[in-house]
Amino acid sequence: MAERSETGPGSAVDATESAVSTDPSTATEAGDADRVVSDVDGVVNEADGVVGEADSGSISGVVQGLRGEVRDDDGEIRLSRREALAYGTGAGAGLGGWKALHNVVLGYGIVAGTNVLEQDLGTLADERFAVRSGVTSLGAYDVRADGDSAGLYDDGERIDGVAIEDSTAAAARIDAEYDLDGAPFAQLHADMGALANGDVTYSFTQTDAFLDRIAAAEARPYTVDALRGPVFDSPEAEFVAEFADVPPTDAGGLIGGLKHGFRKYSSYDIPRYLAGSIQDNVILGAHNLRQYFESPTDFEALANGENTGLFCTELVNRSIEAFHSVPATEQSPPVVAGSVYDERHKHSYTVLASAVREDGELVIPATFVDYTHSTLYDDLHLRWLMGEGVEAYNDRHRVTEIFWNRYTSI
Repeated sequence: MAERSETGPGSAVDATESAVSTDPSTATEAGDADRVVSDVDGVVNEADGVVGEADSGSISGVVQGLRGEVRDDDGEIRLSRREALAYGTGAGAGLGGWKALHNVVLGYGIVAGTNVLEQDLGTLADERFAVRSGVTSLGAYDVRADGDSAGLYDDGERIDGVAIEDSTAAAARIDAEYDLDGAPFAQLHADMGALANGDVTYSFTQTDAFLDRIAAAEARPYTVDALRGPVFDSPEAEFVAEFADVPPTDAGGLIGGLKHGFRKYSSYDIPRYLAGSIQDNVILGAHNLRQYFESPTDFEALANGENTGLFCTELVNRSIEAFHSVPATEQSPPVVAGSVYDERHKHSYTVLASAVREDGELVIPATFVDYTHSTLYDDLHLRWLMGEGVEAYNDRHRVTEIFWNRYTSI
């Protein structure tokens, strides 16, 4: 894999936070600020061509102001990289000013709004949580489930099956007759019936508690495999293991492994974010400025060094693909991944869930992880202040919708 030689800058949210908490005496080398100014130049040049000479003057004026802040009268750098980023992204310092600040910082329950610690997450998760065309390979057989029934297939031909309205004995018969390890039909029959009847409890916690709860209960890997559905591409497990330095069979280790992989092979796409800020807040969507800063975002592009930065949606999609790169029946703990959309802040992050039985009842443990924050905090050298950033079950995240079995976009 082609490791990136440098990390990129971050988003307006965290750049703004860094600006108010960074000592100018910690300024980094001039090259860092030069890269920021270069990024800004590229966006402004595109914006100038769209809004015309009269309007572009105001945009260019902001950039001239930025240059004035970055260098003193002798041309020396007098702001740290993080402070320059704060100006460059325009959150609270021009290019959308209040609107940018309003979009990305406020609305988590401080002053107004809410966050995941206060929301009814079970209801939000349950809206789209269902078995959809799940397939699990069992040696010579395939088990296919659609939420209403599960079928046993041999070379593409259905040879047996059970519906959720059938008896538990009917499901047990199939497992016994075909000598199926782990009793997949008994598991799917019981759990699909519980999901259809609403006899399920959702439990959201941070990642350690999430993993501990699954480990202490009866895991349901066939149910988890069926919940994943058919949508997501699956990179090779060996590739994911190299990217994250953790095999995807170890889902708990993969949470942190992907954090390091995204930091190593990519960064948050600050030029594209800045282009979008101008597009949304200055020229009000008159032209698509983001397109000039796009690069391939698939895993192959990351590995080959072809990617110049990732957005939140791309981090979510790559993380889901990684978690789904091995069957849930081969993963410990077995997880199904999905995407969370926060409309208020135009942000997406990853939800992880599993299925267990506790005292005979179906429980869906779940957690949130945010690879945007974990990447940004590293890009901006803010881990000392903000932490690792991967935990998203906290008061800095909110949910509008939770999607399962669907690629995310904003």
